[in-house]
Amino acid sequence: MPEKGSRYVQTARMLRALSHPLRIWILEELAGSGEKCVRELARLSGTDDSTMSRHLTQLRIAGLVTGERRGLQVFCRISGPHVVRLLEAARASACREPALAREDWIEVR
Repeated sequence: MPEKGSRYVQTARMLRALSHPLRIWILEELAGSGEKCVRELARLSGTDDSTMSRHLTQLRIAGLVTGERRGLQVFCRISGPHVVRLLEAARASACREPALAREDWIEVR
């Protein structure tokens, strides 16, 4: 069994974070916009702030997003270009057609 903290465990944590459609939507939204506050992401997705925060926590633990508190709001962004490449690879694998636009492959609302 792989040791805790190994690359296998870290990879599994990252892939597990991608196992919910809302989290994939969040990453796509942040990749397209640069950054958004938690409340705005919740509003756009039709969820409440608490649900959005819970999903963002999973993405943060996996190293896929970062957050910055500004006053009472937390602004989130993807943690780097590797996240975009990961999304592109997942999309290509799931759809078998790399050219599909994000609107064509995921519907969360």
